[in-house]
Amino acid sequence: MRQRLLDATIDCLVEYGYAGTTTTRVADRAGVTRGAQVHHFPTKADLVTSAIRHLAAKRTQVAMAELDRLKASADPIGDALQLLWDMHQGPVFSATVELWVAARTDDDLRRQMSVVEPIATSSLIEFGKAILPDYAGHPEFLHAVYTAMDVVRGILIASWATRDPSDLEARWARARGHLRLLFSTLMATVDEVGAH
Repeated sequence: MRQRLLDATIDCLVEYGYAGTTTTRVADRAGVTRGAQVHHFPTKADLVTSAIRHLAAKRTQVAMAELDRLKASADPIGDALQLLWDMHQGPVFSATVELWVAARTDDDLRRQMSVVEPIATSSLIEFGKAILPDYAGHPEFLHAVYTAMDVVRGILIASWATRDPSDLEARWARARGHLRLLFSTLMATVDEVGAH
């Protein structure tokens, strides 16, 4: 029942936005009573942040399953950037953005999101460290990972205005090339220091 509620919440966030996602609508879509929904998730903020937390954990599991392949890749940076892009596709990201925007004016949701967001972000950072362990200790490594996440998210949000898939892919290809340079420069710096 809990799983059905979480899945129905994501569906509602994507279809109706945060304002249109009501606990009654979620319970109906999940096929459970309102009382059962309240038993598992007392407030709307509890419900939506639990759904995002659950999906962020699933997204991390998918990424970690790719870890060995990426470590053995001839292009670990390019492949890791592509995986970061792929992980931000689909309803999970759309639902998350709905919550970011709603948290701007909803204090309860903002408090909940301030707990969930660092968990999701730290899992992506740990993934980056696992792929490039020799460079993870560099003081600029975290900045590079945050920049990559910000670029991916910015491109996707901006693409909602045009809905042009070819433009979206062209923008990502350009950004991926620049992000690759950022990481390659970081790696060269670390390698140069290690050689001395």
